[in-house]
Amino acid sequence: MKYLPLVWSALWRKRPRTIFTMASIAVAFLLYGLLYAVNNAFNKGVEVAGADRLVVISKYSLTQPLPYSFLNEIRGIDGVAAVTWASWFGGIYQDERNFFAQFPVDAASYLEMYPEIVLPAEQKDAFLRTRTGAIVAKTLADRFGWKIGDRIPIQATIWPAKTGNTWEFDLVGIFDTADPSARGQYEMMLFNHEYFDEARVFGQGIVGWYIVRTRDPEQNATVAKAIDERFRNSTNPTKTDSEKAFNQSFIKQMGDIGLIVKSILGAVFFTLLFLTGNTMMQSVRERVPELAVLKTLGFGNTRVLVLVLAESAVLCVLAALLGLGIATVLLPPIAAKLPGFAGMGVDAQTFAIGVALAALLALAVGLPPALRAARLSIVDALAGR
Repeated sequence: MKYLPLVWSALWRKRPRTIFTMASIAVAFLLYGLLYAVNNAFNKGVEVAGADRLVVISKYSLTQPLPYSFLNEIRGIDGVAAVTWASWFGGIYQDERNFFAQFPVDAASYLEMYPEIVLPAEQKDAFLRTRTGAIVAKTLADRFGWKIGDRIPIQATIWPAKTGNTWEFDLVGIFDTADPSARGQYEMMLFNHEYFDEARVFGQGIVGWYIVRTRDPEQNATVAKAIDERFRNSTNPTKTDSEKAFNQSFIKQMGDIGLIVKSILGAVFFTLLFLTGNTMMQSVRERVPELAVLKTLGFGNTRVLVLVLAESAVLCVLAALLGLGIATVLLPPIAAKLPGFAGMGVDAQTFAIGVALAALLALAVGLPPALRAARLSIVDALAGR
């Protein structure tokens, strides 16, 4: 610690250069924090999947519906404990920018299938009783200022109603999640499938997909195979997977988010490596006579090497902490306005990895000039050779 003023003074010897270099590092780690938070938000949907839940979709496409008649046949398969269903509605509230997911569901069996959805008992009863009733995630209610009793108009993009292109729902419940960090994965509106099936212009008697709870998660593969075998020769063959695998495949339809994030950050840090390395090399080159004086005063090779590495570490770690700090502050208000990303932020693991990356960067850019400084010949350095 006693050499910290010396390191700090050397770091700010060329103030503009240091400021611009630190700004570049801070921006890189700001980008790292933002992108990894997005990647973690996508992966969270996979992590919250139920171990005992299977999803049954059409063998050909998720957009291909399945007959309602499959329900009782799936229930009769050995190993199946419960079945529910849902469909994609895809409506718009006021403006396309206000996108959020809406699903017509069987209220009773769907809420039983997903105990992580926390809904007060009286609101659950109202949802079961009210034909046009709907429940929404707390994050959506907060975003749009909805309260119990509001009437919510949703413009259809896929399923027009017999009465027109606008569906109206009575808000009878606002739910939360047992795990607050999972709120983004349940940011949706649920409404009664019976009302949906009766009021839509076409498509009566079909559902988007079935969700199955198995009696034993270890038998998931056996149950999934039995379901698909049951409908193999029907006009609507199925594909059954664990909920985790289903979520993973759904995410991959948008691309390999993890690979995209790593590719972008790889390019950014590769560029940063040369930028910061050049700054450190130039800084040491300008201070060769000063370093020779330090050696004359008794500083050994190891101590000089450590001083230069410490300068690199202070530069990189401080700038990285600044960038990560900005990301931590910016993400919550940004996430609050993005559908499906409620609660997104820079978690402790991402922060720790960021600091470790900053330390590795400091070592990579600081070690070559530090070795050069340690090997300086006092006579040659003072003579300018």
